[in-house]
Amino acid sequence: MSDARPSDARLTGRHLRVLGEARVRQGLARMRAAWFPILQAAVAGGVAYAIAHYWIGHPIPFFAPVCAWIALGFSMDRSVRKVAELAVGVAIGVGLGDLVAHLIGHGIWQISLVLFASAMLARFIDRGVMLTTQAGVQAIVIVALPATSGGPFGRWVDAAIGGAMALAFALLTPSDPRRHPRVLGQRGLEELSGVLHMFARGLVARDPGDVEDALLRARATQPVLDEWRTIATNARELARVAPTSRKYRPELAASVDAAVLVGRAMNNARVMVRRALTLLEADAPHDLRGVASRVDTTARAIDELAAAVGAGRDPQRARMALMAAARALDPFVVEPDDWQVQSLVLLHRSLVVDVLEAAGASPRDAREVLPEI
Repeated sequence: MSDARPSDARLTGRHLRVLGEARVRQGLARMRAAWFPILQAAVAGGVAYAIAHYWIGHPIPFFAPVCAWIALGFSMDRSVRKVAELAVGVAIGVGLGDLVAHLIGHGIWQISLVLFASAMLARFIDRGVMLTTQAGVQAIVIVALPATSGGPFGRWVDAAIGGAMALAFALLTPSDPRRHPRVLGQRGLEELSGVLHMFARGLVARDPGDVEDALLRARATQPVLDEWRTIATNARELARVAPTSRKYRPELAASVDAAVLVGRAMNNARVMVRRALTLLEADAPHDLRGVASRVDTTARAIDELAAAVGAGRDPQRARMALMAAARALDPFVVEPDDWQVQSLVLLHRSLVVDVLEAAGASPRDAREVLPEI
């Protein structure tokens, strides 16, 4: 059955409230995850400006905080290599831009020349894409704008100060590459459990509105799952080349796999909710109490898994709870005579298998725990 979105005519105030709550919840989670890196970058930018202004004597050291901010960024998955790559890229662009502007002035062909030269130099120095991008962008800015600091290379000095400050902050405050994937994994699992809790309540109350709210929430959580998969993949790639992070490779690889599996589970949840909504809106009554009870049990087990993932501990209790939930998913026991209700249980079985694998169970164990049908 299609998982198409409701028509615009059905987007009522209630639907907008559910979508708005999801946006606010995700926005607050992003703020909680990013406040400390943003604070670090803001302080580094202020310190770089102060050094260039009060110590070096530049009246408007614009590029000192700019370089510090660009190099540090606001993400928790900050690596020393990435910071160095961005800082060097900014310094190359500013330095070449200052040189070109000092020797041959400002203009259209000067911008083309400095862009080409800075990008070629950056590609010679390192393979990093961001290094080359920042070198080109900063070179354009330098040639296009008048000087704001003293001396022919004043802006390059400001950029070097900002880059050095960013590297100092990155080195003095090293980050654990597992931390951000753990936070995002917990958020993704909490969104899945939240959808299932809302779905179960709607089934118990036989309220199509509550069930449709669960469907809307499930659709709104896709950005969380996409971000988890992206950040976990980036952290895994970093652990392959960073000596200090290689010991974390198994956990990071497992986080990537879990993000994919939970994404599949959410897809199954959307289809299951959609089919249940059709049954609730049908003229013939369907007994959905057994489905509701089992969905709520699964949701509580996922709550336990989310807490374990966020804390970085072995989710053994969650696996046991999920296995217990899986053993209860016999469609002929839940509803012996209604094949449409049985189809919901079959979808539920697929969802639980995916989450069990995300919790560390092998594919074989996750399937063998299900009742035979």
